[in-house]
Amino acid sequence: MKKLSSLLLALCLVLSLGVGAFAADGIAPEDLKIGMVCIGDNNSGYDIAHITGLEEAMEALGVPAENVTYKYNIGEDETAADACYDLAENGCQIIFTDSYGHQSYTQQVAGEYPDLTFVAMTGDQAKQSGLANLKNAFNHTFESRYVSGVVAGMKLAELIANEELIDENYDADGNVKLGYVGAYPYAEVVSGYTAFYLGVKSIVENVVMDVRYTNSWFDITAEGEAANALMSDGCVIISQHADSTGAPSAVQAYYESGHTVFCVGYNISMLEVAPDVALTSAANDWSVYYTYALQSMIDGTEIATDWSEGYNAGANKIFPLNENAVAEGTAEKVAEVEAALTDGSLQVFDCSTFTVEGEHPTSFLAIDLDGDFEGDEGEAIDEDGIFHESLPELRSAPYFSLRIDGITELS
Repeated sequence: MKKLSSLLLALCLVLSLGVGAFAADGIAPEDLKIGMVCIGDNNSGYDIAHITGLEEAMEALGVPAENVTYKYNIGEDETAADACYDLAENGCQIIFTDSYGHQSYTQQVAGEYPDLTFVAMTGDQAKQSGLANLKNAFNHTFESRYVSGVVAGMKLAELIANEELIDENYDADGNVKLGYVGAYPYAEVVSGYTAFYLGVKSIVENVVMDVRYTNSWFDITAEGEAANALMSDGCVIISQHADSTGAPSAVQAYYESGHTVFCVGYNISMLEVAPDVALTSAANDWSVYYTYALQSMIDGTEIATDWSEGYNAGANKIFPLNENAVAEGTAEKVAEVEAALTDGSLQVFDCSTFTVEGEHPTSFLAIDLDGDFEGDEGEAIDEDGIFHESLPELRSAPYFSLRIDGITELS
């Protein structure tokens, strides 16, 4: 029935607009209908970032606010396909899904609606799908992770200088312990936590980091418990790739119980729940991509199959610093690092700054063609030893999955 409906809709579009109307003629802003499938809702920092980015793009381009239809709390299962079908059958010309696990269902529906555009945000299969109307997009989140790590490193250096750390904050080799709450052991998470760690390490060399996974993108309780476990092991700064306020809230409570501990959040400012300990949050400005995609629809121009940008395009940022918690000189250091990321003089994954099993990596194939989680093509490390993450000619989604020395993944 759904397939029949899709064929009828496609026929109606051809009769009313003419073959190739979307690509050749564009769509007036007031006529552009948009669908958005969200894994969460306005309680999730990740979804808020996407929703805000889309709404800012619509406002900037003159697309009426009522022209977007949201589908909230859509799981990474068949309900994602149902949501996409519903949006397509109700006239949306471009449909965004915001979670990696939505991708296969997005692709399924895209195959049945060739005249509509589908964007699987954070996805990695658009190029391999062979579907001209399926797109992927991802910001250089690893860049804002690195900058937030620099903020944490500045605070750590201050704590060390002021002799505020205790024996439990160091491992047997004299390294300061960091903690990270991760959702899943995906490349997206690995890329981010590695960038954060390298940012800290650019300021304080002797650090190690433990990562605890929650196996959920949004679980306030599990994220809080993971943070508590890390702090109980002596981790002095906690960061996260998880979508709730669970970890920062736990850090604030631990601080109030008399411990020296701070945190770095993700997607939203954590000052409301962690006013004494939240240093900043790594973030994306999704309005940059949504503006690009919607403008392409309006102009009738092709949207890139893989799109990925960072500080150079204004697509990444950190939230305002907590002036009551960050170390002196942090703002100046952040400005310096952000400028270097913008002009390309700083590369986050410079292989000379880290090792894997004691060696600096020299080769990494980024693209898995046969589903065995092994890279089959697409060299990501250049002759200068720079690992280039999220190259659009490879794929926009992160593929950095190296487990570097100094970081330990825990169950």
